[in-house]
Amino acid sequence: MCITQVMSLMEFLTTTKFHMSFLVILSIATTILNPVFATKACNFPAIFNLGDSNSDTGGLAASLLAPTPPNGETYFHRPSGRFSDGRLIIDFIAQSFGLPYLSAYLDSLGTNFSHGANFATSASTIRPPPSIIPQGGYSPFYLDVQYTQFKDFKPRTQFIRHQGGIFASLMPREEYFPKALYTFDIGQNDLGAGFFGNMTTQQVNASVPDIVNSFSANVKNIYNSGARSFWIHNTGPIGCLPYILANFPSVERDEYGCAKPYNEVAQYFNKKLKEALVQLRKDLPLSAITYVDIYSVKYSLYINPKKYGFEQPLVACCGYGGEYNYSSIVGCGGTIEINGTNVFVGSCDRPSIRVNWDGVHYTEAASKFIFDKISTGAFSDPPLPLNMACHRNSTKI
Repeated sequence: MCITQVMSLMEFLTTTKFHMSFLVILSIATTILNPVFATKACNFPAIFNLGDSNSDTGGLAASLLAPTPPNGETYFHRPSGRFSDGRLIIDFIAQSFGLPYLSAYLDSLGTNFSHGANFATSASTIRPPPSIIPQGGYSPFYLDVQYTQFKDFKPRTQFIRHQGGIFASLMPREEYFPKALYTFDIGQNDLGAGFFGNMTTQQVNASVPDIVNSFSANVKNIYNSGARSFWIHNTGPIGCLPYILANFPSVERDEYGCAKPYNEVAQYFNKKLKEALVQLRKDLPLSAITYVDIYSVKYSLYINPKKYGFEQPLVACCGYGGEYNYSSIVGCGGTIEINGTNVFVGSCDRPSIRVNWDGVHYTEAASKFIFDKISTGAFSDPPLPLNMACHRNSTKI
């Protein structure tokens, strides 16, 4: 069907008794014009995720640094490897397909990879980090390493399945890999590394093309291993996070109190990422790549928090000190001595109405709000809902 026919179809649907939203109509047109995408609901048998703390379900906790209470208090009622009071966006994505929450690849205890794996670790970057934990602040498991882990994961899991025994059922089936959803949420720490490395915003901007090129190379590698359906988040408004606001008090603020120049860098990163994905669709003709505008959804929580049932979006729920309830000296779950007494850094009374959890990460309530918005397709390119954002071969198992 050509573009003229599609436009005629859209006109018919909008002017007849078919009461359909513009988004639904646009989704229909998109699937017609791009035959790579499915024309019916996706049935992903597995999810493989790569990223940073925005989607880490236990990687850093299993390897280097585990979150302590009160992390996890809202949903899991204990620390769960997530730097949040509860679930993350990736958890809601898995749940929406009836899949279990993803086990971290690096976690050797009680893990189940039968329906996917999570290679993300908190503090991860796309490019090699300037310093690593414990001497520095970044994870050694940057995106190249996560891809290498995934590359090794595939044959090893199939060897275990074929070998049989008690672990065989904990491994994904071979046919799950090409039909799985591959999710990405990474890039924020690359920008943060520049800001905290005393780079100017111009210098950080200058580094963005290389960062994005590194990202694209990893997507190509995973595609070449058989992946077809990609759900890729852009980066959020880093200039609205308390850890930025507290550490850079003199940086210009926008009308909502966010660090304007740093958000502009995030927007530039997103622009280049979106351009790169346009090129990737050309280079990888069998790929179903969805660009997800996380930035706009997150920023809406700072523009009008009360509209969505939130308050104090620039203030950390779990933290200590200052205008933003955040300190680089002591973090959420730590202790600080005040007038000779050790004080536990706990959470606020109502995390369910707060946007920021610990100065860097979002609360479960905010993550659920963001998921509900992005899953509709209203913030996607192409504008397909999450349950339609798959390669045509991912609609049946």
